[in-house]
Amino acid sequence: MARPLRFRYSPESWSEQRVRQQILQPLRSNIGARAVSPRFEIGADWETHRFEMQNGDLALFARKNGDAYWMGNTETPSSLWKTDKFGWQEVPYHVARWTKRELLATLHEEDPWLADYPHISWFFLPVFMSKDGREATRAFFREHAAGFPDAGRRETTRFFEDFLSTGVLDPHRHVMSGKLGTSDHVDRVRMSAAMGEFIAAKILTDAGYQIEPEIEVTTGHSLDFRASDGDTNVLVEVTRPQPPKNRVAAGPVAAVRDTAETKSDGQLAKHGGGAVLFVDCSSFRDDDWQAVRGERPDVYHRPAVVYRSRPNGHVEGYRKGSVPLELEGAMDVLD
Repeated sequence: MARPLRFRYSPESWSEQRVRQQILQPLRSNIGARAVSPRFEIGADWETHRFEMQNGDLALFARKNGDAYWMGNTETPSSLWKTDKFGWQEVPYHVARWTKRELLATLHEEDPWLADYPHISWFFLPVFMSKDGREATRAFFREHAAGFPDAGRRETTRFFEDFLSTGVLDPHRHVMSGKLGTSDHVDRVRMSAAMGEFIAAKILTDAGYQIEPEIEVTTGHSLDFRASDGDTNVLVEVTRPQPPKNRVAAGPVAAVRDTAETKSDGQLAKHGGGAVLFVDCSSFRDDDWQAVRGERPDVYHRPAVVYRSRPNGHVEGYRKGSVPLELEGAMDVLD
């Protein structure tokens, strides 16, 4: 499975003739590539190329004075196989800006409704335009309301657009966007679990904490977030129970307990305590959540927060144990 889009860097001189011979011609022979005029200017004396394939793939190439950068959701020409890969913030500004504009224009041409959500379009661009995952990731927002039940695509996409436009997760874009994956089919359970981490990030941010994702711990694995302010430094792990109809567990309360137990017996047990477990029930429909809300079951780990978020921004939940986070500003606390 291909990964989210990154740049390949070639520290060599590329002439127009070499581009035709070592990039265009192999791609033309293999997958019907054609060179087309780039849609945007790049500036700063860079030369640019845009290649479109018969199967819908796209590749971009920028070169200048012995430096060249390639990005594509297609096969990589053999002349670039041994090149190193770099993230969007690691390449020259003009190259990153030009690539972003070219890819966004194509994305909005193929899925025009996403143009109303510019920050989501940009944030998830590495997966929305990836080789394997471009159809599935867009369909997850378009047809599956980003994992929210009983909701439409526009309200759920606006929910994430409003949060992401704050820029809180911009420095962690590659890590966080990659959580959505680049599978060639919609795995609603896995993708919903990934978006559960964005919901947790929003809750922590709304509560006034600074967040950092993917915190490596001494056991050799990572926990989802560090939440901190002047007085607090807390690790948070997020789990998202499947809706009861999707699992063997008999009912929503059992779904919450079983999912939390799996997480508690796994990563959190290895970590040895101290982390807060966030149990995100945002995939539950109203009646399922009401059952959990009424019983407020224990979840085999303390401290823990069990909650449900809706795309209108309302969050409610309850705590188990002594939770070292002040969350009243971000949710209605039921306990």
